[in-house]
Amino acid sequence: MDNFWVNAVFSLVPTLLVGAIFWLVMRSIIRMDRTERKVYARIEAEERARLGLDKPAH
Repeated sequence: MDNFWVNAVFSLVPTLLVGAIFWLVMRSIIRMDRTERKVYARIEAEERARLGLDKPAH
């Protein structure tokens, strides 16, 4: 019976590790994308303000 549980653990550990690594990589990619979009929006707003494009066209 001991051999069964050892085999079960050894068969699940690699899958869990690969899943955790995949989750960490995807999480970091999504966070980097979110940060990049925020920075780009801030730069765009600064450029619009500098050029006077924020005023409504009436």
